[in-house]
Amino acid sequence: MSRELIIQTKGQEREIALIQDKKLMELHSEELVSDGYQVGDIYLGRIRKLMPGLNAAFVDIGWEKEGFLHYHDLGPDLLSLLDFTDKVLRTSPQDETLKEFPFKSQIIKTGKVEEVLQGGVPIMVQIVKEPISTKGHRLTSALSISGRYCIMMPFANSMTVSKKIESKEEKARLKSIATKYRPNNHGIIIRTVAEGVDENDIKEDIARLMAIWVQTIENLKQRKPVLYTESTKSLSLIRDIFNDSFEKIIVDDEKLYQDLKQYFGFLHSDKMNIVKLHKDEEKLSFEAYEVDKQIRGLFNKIINIGNGAYLVIEHTEAMHVIDVNTGSKRIKSEDQEATAIKTNMEAASEIARQLRLRDLGGIIMVDFIDMRNPVNRKTLYDHIKLVMKDDRAKHTILPLTKFGILQITRQRVRQETSPTEQVNCPLCHGTGSFMQEVPIHEDIEARLIIKIKSMPISNFTLKLNPYLASYFTKGIWSKRWQWFIKYRKWIKIEEVPSTNPYDYELMVN
Repeated sequence: MSRELIIQTKGQEREIALIQDKKLMELHSEELVSDGYQVGDIYLGRIRKLMPGLNAAFVDIGWEKEGFLHYHDLGPDLLSLLDFTDKVLRTSPQDETLKEFPFKSQIIKTGKVEEVLQGGVPIMVQIVKEPISTKGHRLTSALSISGRYCIMMPFANSMTVSKKIESKEEKARLKSIATKYRPNNHGIIIRTVAEGVDENDIKEDIARLMAIWVQTIENLKQRKPVLYTESTKSLSLIRDIFNDSFEKIIVDDEKLYQDLKQYFGFLHSDKMNIVKLHKDEEKLSFEAYEVDKQIRGLFNKIINIGNGAYLVIEHTEAMHVIDVNTGSKRIKSEDQEATAIKTNMEAASEIARQLRLRDLGGIIMVDFIDMRNPVNRKTLYDHIKLVMKDDRAKHTILPLTKFGILQITRQRVRQETSPTEQVNCPLCHGTGSFMQEVPIHEDIEARLIIKIKSMPISNFTLKLNPYLASYFTKGIWSKRWQWFIKYRKWIKIEEVPSTNPYDYELMVN
């Protein structure tokens, strides 16, 4: 498996494409001039309102909408966090490491928010989900700071190793290393990429995370609203997914190129040569490396998966629905069951790709082609779990029902990815059909006759889109002239560019 990362800067936006075995797998974008609020950032907030009915609180972090902090996201050592925050703001203690800080008792999992929080209290919170629709940021007070090999959690004493590391010996080795260098009152999670990594690299990673935490507390002393911010999405993505399978990282921005060179020189000096600068001024990097070709059509409602089979992806307010169809796909030498399992297996691979590519979250229902053989249903279930293994978003997959329905829940922390150029059709509003010119002409004339007969002395103005207005006014023997001769009434026609091409308004002057 080979991977490439292509990063294109276009105006005030940066687009990031992850290519795996020549196929586009993920597409990300980031605003170079943004509001500064992104997942992973830590803020000094203030409790504005308690909502006992929701067992949650609304927190002011300086954004236009207050963030949402549920009781389950408070973290067990909330009281210690609140006490520490209060002492730093009042007395500026010298010990930012928490090494000698006396911890308070932990809160219970089934408690109530009004028992542990009060309005107006300052609190350190971290963004875990971007605003979606009318909702503000989802927040947590269980803070964490991500590094290359470890995640450090202040106000915790846990020590865990990624479940994706299967070797018991390796898990024991990593746990021993983390225990050796773990700062007091700081929890550590060993990430999957740490498998096989040298002890000294893990030690340095923990030291870097500790330095970040110390700086975060320095910012708290100065009452800065932003206590810690994640690096750019480009660097964060590389930090999270980079491994030996990467062959190229191509960028077209000089500053980012130098930042990546510095990053790799510090952590992966033997991989510095894979970072390339795209210098072709005539072509953007996506165009030069044919990423644009793959993007076109990938966000359509219908996705072809080969040999006539296709997916239909629908979006509702509550969930995403995916339908698998054989279409014209038929294999003469195979029976219906064999055709179904083969098509379903191909569809499962494409569905896993589409979920990552579009960053779909929430509930996803997949209607596979019916299979009677329970062995085939189990084979399909195992296959989709395998192809979704590389998906970094948390997800749960349930076995197929007897109706062939697969249910997936996938973590959603950002808005669904879709090209900004795609909008609903102004003619059909997504239905796929609209009125043709002749019926509209007949409808307008029928309404006109009624108006003329009921108000014979009145004058009329017809407001139309320029395209439809030209249909009635262009030519020597135009439709408007025909109306004038037939009804002895001159109709004033106004062009309104913002009007739907097949909408109109008939006004009485």
